[in-house]
Amino acid sequence: QVQLVESGGGSVQAGGSLRLSCAASVFTYGTNMGWFRQAPGKERTGVAAITPGGGGTYYADSVKGRFTISRDNAKNTVYLQMNMLKAEDTAMYYCAAKVRVIGRKDGLEFVPPSDQTYWGQGTQVTVSS
Repeated sequence: QVQLVESGGGSVQAGGSLRLSCAASVFTYGTNMGWFRQAPGKERTGVAAITPGGGGTYYADSVKGRFTISRDNAKNTVYLQMNMLKAEDTAMYYCAAKVRVIGRKDGLEFVPPSDQTYWGQGTQVTVSS
C-alpha cells in the first residue's frame, strides 16, 4: 500500500515561489506521478504529471512555463516547483500516483487514480495579491 505525504505548502505573495514535495512510503518507480489542485467551490483539476523515469513531463496550460514537476526515484519523492505564483493558484494541492495523461483537442486531460490509496492528504497553497 502506497502512502503519499505532501509538504511545502504555505502562504506567499503573488510573484513568489514555493516548492512542494510528495514523499512516497514505497517504491513508486514504474508509475506516472502527478499533482492536482482544488480551489474552494471548484472541482479538482490536474496540474502536472511526470513519467516513471522522469523523461516526460506534462502541464496544464494554466501553469505551463511557471511550474516544474520533477522526481527523485532514489528518494521516492516527487516535487512541484511553483514560480511566478498568482492568486488563482490558491488551492489545496494533492499528489497522486498512477496518473494517466490523455491528449484532447482542447488540451491535456489528467486522469486521477480511482483508488483513494494513491492520493496524498493535500497541502494548502495560498497566494495573496
